[in-house]
Amino acid sequence: MKRHIPGLHSIQASQDSPMVGAFLVRVARVSYRWHPHKPFLVVQFAVLEPKPHQSRTFSGRLYCSPKALWKLNWFLRDFGYDPDLLRQDQIEEKALLNLRGVVRTSPVRVNGHSYQNLEAFAPEGEWETVYCEASDEEGGTGYDDGVQLHTNQ
Repeated sequence: MKRHIPGLHSIQASQDSPMVGAFLVRVARVSYRWHPHKPFLVVQFAVLEPKPHQSRTFSGRLYCSPKALWKLNWFLRDFGYDPDLLRQDQIEEKALLNLRGVVRTSPVRVNGHSYQNLEAFAPEGEWETVYCEASDEEGGTGYDDGVQLHTNQ
């Protein structure tokens, strides 16, 4: 028996749409991937704020190559990673789980594949400031491209 459920197809499409903007997130999963030239961490984030995206997750890569360590360090510091492990140049995947912070993300296509680009980070305590600035700039949405997080480049 077939049942017609109006709108069923649109839910999947909206869940697959790329995440764009700034989000208060929790680290849900981390895995290290070795590559001879560009080793990286795959980090899955669970969205905590804004409320309309609360049930969503997205993943991004943080590269561990010498040229990209500045970004990994920025992420670790802003998300409150254990400073002792950081001083010892150690990444413990379990220590990353449940860390919270703000991430600004956008979609990017590389060689025909879509990825989430992790553009910027901020400590969890800055969420209200980031969210309010985004709301003012974007007419109340609070999570669009106009979000200004500090940059460490």
